[in-house]
Amino acid sequence: MSSATEIDIAAVRTAPFRETEMMPIDLNVERRTDGTIILTTRVPLDPYAANMAAELTRQAKALGDKPYLARREGADRSWKYASYAQVKREADAVAQWLLNRKIAPGRAVLILSANTVAHGVMTYGAWAAGVPAAPISPQYAALGGDFGRLRHVVNLTKPAVVFAENADAAKDALEKVDFGDAVIVTADPTKLSRPAVAYADLLKTPVTDAVEKSIAAVDPDAPASYMLTSGSTGLPKAVVLTQRMLTSNVVQCYQAVGKSAGWHEHLVDWLPWSHAAGAFGLRAVLVYGGTLYIDDGKPMPGLFDETIRNLREIPVSYWGTVPLSYAMLGDALERDDKLRETFFSKMRLLLYGGAGLPQHVYDKIQGAAVKTLGRRIMMTSGYGATEATSSFMVIHFETDQIGVGLPVPGATVKLVPHDDRYEVRVKGPMVTPGYLQQGKEIFDDEGFYKLGDLARFHDDADPTKGLAFAGRLAEEFKLSSGAWVYGGHLRESLLKAFNPACLDLVICGDSMPNLAILAWPNPQGLRTAMGADAKADVAELLQSQKFRDFVTERLRAHNAANPSLSTRIARCLFLTDPPSSNAHEMSDKGTINRRIVIERRAADVSRLYADTPDPAVIVP
Repeated sequence: MSSATEIDIAAVRTAPFRETEMMPIDLNVERRTDGTIILTTRVPLDPYAANMAAELTRQAKALGDKPYLARREGADRSWKYASYAQVKREADAVAQWLLNRKIAPGRAVLILSANTVAHGVMTYGAWAAGVPAAPISPQYAALGGDFGRLRHVVNLTKPAVVFAENADAAKDALEKVDFGDAVIVTADPTKLSRPAVAYADLLKTPVTDAVEKSIAAVDPDAPASYMLTSGSTGLPKAVVLTQRMLTSNVVQCYQAVGKSAGWHEHLVDWLPWSHAAGAFGLRAVLVYGGTLYIDDGKPMPGLFDETIRNLREIPVSYWGTVPLSYAMLGDALERDDKLRETFFSKMRLLLYGGAGLPQHVYDKIQGAAVKTLGRRIMMTSGYGATEATSSFMVIHFETDQIGVGLPVPGATVKLVPHDDRYEVRVKGPMVTPGYLQQGKEIFDDEGFYKLGDLARFHDDADPTKGLAFAGRLAEEFKLSSGAWVYGGHLRESLLKAFNPACLDLVICGDSMPNLAILAWPNPQGLRTAMGADAKADVAELLQSQKFRDFVTERLRAHNAANPSLSTRIARCLFLTDPPSSNAHEMSDKGTINRRIVIERRAADVSRLYADTPDPAVIVP
């Protein structure tokens, strides 16, 4: 199997699935006279814990020295382990330190850190003390300038404590941003010119029975965490997450797919705890007693090597990530037999963000599974939102169709007609009460949260086959002719057309006469498509006539099949500099923020629409 085009799709899609244990389909469908559809499962939601700090207490007593968190550290980058008992002991010390400070209601612990054991300890310590935890991406401290986004978050969350484990990485922000009277906690205060407390000193705090009393008194409906939105249309919002949301959502997802997910075993996960999906993994592993291996890799060229290293070493029965990671994993599986053998040895379930796994990427992953096992691996979506804690719809049934699945127990999904699709809304114990310091305009008159996403049934006559993602209202725009462009499906079609040479792309054309695209190369896929050496220079390949011919041919084929103004691509420009996470073009999860890319790269957009385009712009 040397390329995606050589996969025998028919053979792959007819191969049996490896066995799984997931929730049976028992769907209730209510159809209203106005065309609205209400979906629920008849499977009742199981009981869930009062709060996550109480769950840590339970598991520390039950599991003791079993490793809970692991991360590569030191010069040799070997795994260092923190047991359930250790995390509990250290979190209690942090909780006692917070209780001793008598933090006023309405203030938070701001966590400006990568995924580390200390980050986890600070989170559980805040929860035990009844203080909201506000994890934010370390990129907020790396942006430079006036740190506008970080200042905005500080104003929103009013932190009493700011935890920045790596003082070197956060030094500029910590010394320039006004945190008011917040106490700065860091691993090495000597790195800073301002007063700060050593994290190690928190862990020395003598623990009293006040901590367990505080845990028992936690209000499940009070704010537990503030999670930031992407800020794609302005400054980020802070989503209020309660303990009820956190604990109920873990149980919801476990009932749907968790028995196959192996959260009681090993989980290798890179997704940041400052985002909904990553934070879910931290909690799910705790509740079901597994070990979370913190992966410091990211789905970016060069940085993904760390993820591959970890997956070659640690066999897991479940892996959840974003579509971009799967595109890069597919290439690696083709090249690395050891990775392929280890990765599929125990694998029972693969999860992708429900909004956009391209079908050709799905087929490549399944092709590798069939080559290794003679069977496919069940691939499920995790469709949700920060405002709904994490996933509230999953695929919990065998299918080879990309989609968002059906509701988990306790979730009520409302589908409101929108042209030939449905706008998705949801209600349940995992849904936020609202944004911090903002109104509740995100709910409709029945209390359903409005996601702004669109979906359609795979089969209108059979809702049990699940829903497919059909676009985002915010990603749909008009050309100057008034024609609507549905960006989600068009992007997927173009990624398939450019496979394997393209890593991601952004569609341009708001109020313009035609569509154009900015794209980024997939270095290894580009070399494969060009028949080049594994070390061939990417920039030189992008300038070659062979590459121009490749793109021209693919675009002409796409345009022949999609001739309307709202689908036809007039021009294309491949960029050599990758999307910047520092500038928020790419989120910590590896998703592209279209609006910020277009605004930040206005000069490149102008090149696409110039009367006489420069030589790098490809016109099919």
